[in-house]
Amino acid sequence: MTTTAPAPAFPKLTRNRFGRLVLTDAHGVHHEGVVPVRAHPISAPDEGISLVGTDGHELAWVDDLTQLPEIPRQLLTEELASRDFLPHIQRIKTVSTFSTPSRWDVVTDRGDASFILKTEEDIRRLADGRLLIASSHGLQFVVADKLALDKGSRKLLDRFL
Repeated sequence: MTTTAPAPAFPKLTRNRFGRLVLTDAHGVHHEGVVPVRAHPISAPDEGISLVGTDGHELAWVDDLTQLPEIPRQLLTEELASRDFLPHIQRIKTVSTFSTPSRWDVVTDRGDASFILKTEEDIRRLADGRLLIASSHGLQFVVADKLALDKGSRKLLDRFL
């Protein structure tokens, strides 16, 4: 008869009085200033999260954020949200020209934004139907569902796809 050992418990995760994450490992050592880093921030944002110490070394690994107990999951979700900036385009107001480079004025979930699209190749189709648009300054914008955009926005976007 073979028995399997239970999965090790997730290390204790808290915030210190300055709001920084503190990881207490299995040996009782406190690591202050822990930073969560996503392995696949676009394609699998809840899977593969490394907790990195101030020295840059990995202290813990999270296979699936959704499988953690509520408190560490909430702490990591809050910390990741404060570090990640990935605005979602809700509407395309104007495009300066239908050739590239072109200036785009958009409405996002983070407010109005303008950016330069250098080439049509800066619009990437992701596996789940989302679009990832890179500005000339390297900022990434997401179109979660092209069909959910208003008719005018879809028409402008289709000229570049």
